[in-house]
Amino acid sequence: MRLFLSLLGLLYFIHIPNVDSQQLNQTIRGQIVDQISKSPLIGASVSVLGFEPAKGAVTDLDGYFTISEVPLGTYALRVSYIGYSDRLLPEIQVNSGKETVLQVALEESISEIQEFVVTASEKDRTINEMIGVSGRTFSVEETRKYAAAINDPARMASSFSGVVSTDDGNNNISIRGNSPNGLLWRMEGIDIPNPNHFAFPGSAGGGISILSSQLLDNSDFITGAFPAEYGNALGGVFDLNLRKGNNQKREYTIQAGFLGTDVALEGPFSKNYRGSYLVNYRYSTLSLLGKIGVPLGDYVTNFQDLSFNFYLPTGKKSSVSVFGFGGKSDQNKDAELDASEWEFEEDRYNTNFFSNTGAVGVKYNLSVNSKHFLQATVLASGTELGDAYDFVDDEYIPEERFYQRLSNSKITWNMVLNSKLSSRASLRSGFYFNQLSYNQYNRAYDQDLGQIVKHVDSKGNSQSVQAFSQLNYKASERLSLNMGLHYLQFMLNNSNSLEPRFSANYQLDEKQRLSFGYGLHSQVQTLGTYFAEEEVDRDITLPNKDLGLSKSHHLVLGYDRSLNPYLRFKVETYYQHLYQIPIKEGETETYSILNQQWTLMTDPLVNKGFGKNYGLEVTLEQFTNKGMYFLFTGSIYNSLYKTEQNVWRDTRYNGNYNFTFTGGKEFQWKNNRVFGVNVRMNYGGGQRITPIDLEASIEKGETIYQENHAYEVQNPAYFRTDLRVSLKKNKPKSTRTWSLDLQNATNRKNVYGTYFEPMSNEIETVYLTPLIPVLNYRIEF
Repeated sequence: MRLFLSLLGLLYFIHIPNVDSQQLNQTIRGQIVDQISKSPLIGASVSVLGFEPAKGAVTDLDGYFTISEVPLGTYALRVSYIGYSDRLLPEIQVNSGKETVLQVALEESISEIQEFVVTASEKDRTINEMIGVSGRTFSVEETRKYAAAINDPARMASSFSGVVSTDDGNNNISIRGNSPNGLLWRMEGIDIPNPNHFAFPGSAGGGISILSSQLLDNSDFITGAFPAEYGNALGGVFDLNLRKGNNQKREYTIQAGFLGTDVALEGPFSKNYRGSYLVNYRYSTLSLLGKIGVPLGDYVTNFQDLSFNFYLPTGKKSSVSVFGFGGKSDQNKDAELDASEWEFEEDRYNTNFFSNTGAVGVKYNLSVNSKHFLQATVLASGTELGDAYDFVDDEYIPEERFYQRLSNSKITWNMVLNSKLSSRASLRSGFYFNQLSYNQYNRAYDQDLGQIVKHVDSKGNSQSVQAFSQLNYKASERLSLNMGLHYLQFMLNNSNSLEPRFSANYQLDEKQRLSFGYGLHSQVQTLGTYFAEEEVDRDITLPNKDLGLSKSHHLVLGYDRSLNPYLRFKVETYYQHLYQIPIKEGETETYSILNQQWTLMTDPLVNKGFGKNYGLEVTLEQFTNKGMYFLFTGSIYNSLYKTEQNVWRDTRYNGNYNFTFTGGKEFQWKNNRVFGVNVRMNYGGGQRITPIDLEASIEKGETIYQENHAYEVQNPAYFRTDLRVSLKKNKPKSTRTWSLDLQNATNRKNVYGTYFEPMSNEIETVYLTPLIPVLNYRIEF
């Protein structure tokens, strides 16, 4: 480790001759393919806009192009091919440290003579052409430059319409009022486990993303009415794509910051082979500081992760990719062994938490012919989580209060076939088979019984099956239709769902578009919930084993307008009807799994709950033009649920409104320097909490909620400002970037919730994170 730190220091102090005044250039290259069959397009034209005379290239027999000696900066590229719609790619960043390598797919036109031409921009369309509503693409640059995004897709997405961060301390997000646990993560076309450090059981988020921005390519984010290929999710979808490594030259990235120290390596396997590798390793900076003796306070936080993508062509029409990620994280705290220092009850607890996650996949791609493209993938993944709390009594002897250890593993097989039926129609069909294994153990202290009670002690396996088929049909130059079916079956209890999906887009003219979408969606519960145990007359039963799938109808209506080539206005309204939601049985019960966020639910549940989410979302976005961009989003919404009490209540996530402004400007300085300022301001309604029964809490010595008033109290309005400044310096063969993120720059005390403090017999308020500076340095060469 000392050698590694020494190497970092050496790289920083390496002297590069001062040649700042010279004009620096870089290469843009890549491949142009058909959107459906992935076959290369020979003779496609690629031009960099803004040059006179024109600067561009034409693709070769394999669809590859190279544009040399492009001055550093941010450009828009136009890609054209006879019989295909033009594609406009804005915000293409050209730096000296790395070549810019692109993979671009073009959509075939339905007629050679068009009624009018709609130029598709990379930013106002999704990568997946089957997404008709509530979707947008996001780029790696956005995860880097958005204030407080810190290279994390989930934190970046909180700038988008309908998305609200549920806790500053992690990247959990609520989409259109849904629980964060309704989010689906997908990578390279196959479902993956929650890719975050410090993840809790059943959650879809965590403290820090495992995924490195060094590996991510442009990807899709969907907030409702998903196409038929996505299943087992109620809230939203992250559909992530991985970047291939540079297959012509070796390149490096080293990044050191408050959160972690990264080293990335990419390059070709050999000179005459188009294959490439891309690997990134990261180690917690706080762990490094702790190892050299820097005091880090009460909580000791450690993490490390590895992510990779190996691209291996096996012929002109086929390739194999080996990809994956793995992350280890833990957080520990020792109790204060001096009674005079006990101010809060948490001072008397030893805590230990760990969260490990990993996935490895092998994908085979085959361009069967000019009409068909086949993709087959197998992915093995697993998670292991553990949590323990010990209470130190007056004699400083630890007494167990809670322990759980949960491990899940999954092997997924999938096959997807893309078929171009004609210039008007394409069909995508596929299936998924999941082999699920689990080992769950959970016990906790029961205050009434005065002893530890076991809730779950089970291991075994089960399976789930998914299948889909969806058709994209261009009825005319103006009207595009997507229709399909998704089937999901959980083999443990044979619960199943056949789900129709539909969307339509109608182009009013070259600047305006109407859209409509509908989908029925379902989701399997967290495995540990099914195997919760209950003892009845000394017999152990599994009351939740027969829980059915949670289901939701999504309806979306939208309007898009391009105000100019760089400015877009969008409005969407939606309604979601949720049913078969697990709740506690009884007319006095107010619990619904729709409000679940952190822990594993082990109480007996029934599928008799309901929910509804509806709202209006507005987006005004300027794509980067002359170094400036901005994104304004506003949401007015309602999120409600109902139990057998037959009363509609606010969900935990019903803030009612949320407004976000994200923007930035880059200033070109002399000597190849670029100074950037980015800001994000968020104002929204506070989350809902259940009031505490103070008298009952004092009597029992722990927090007792007034469950008959569930989520009737709303926290004060949430307001937060994040600021990011950066300085990028291009050298002849390297790019260096310093950045400083000020999270919660105004140090506002936003309320998270309340709890009962036994040491003082008072209700205490918990606040979200204060001002946090995050300094980062990155060098690419």
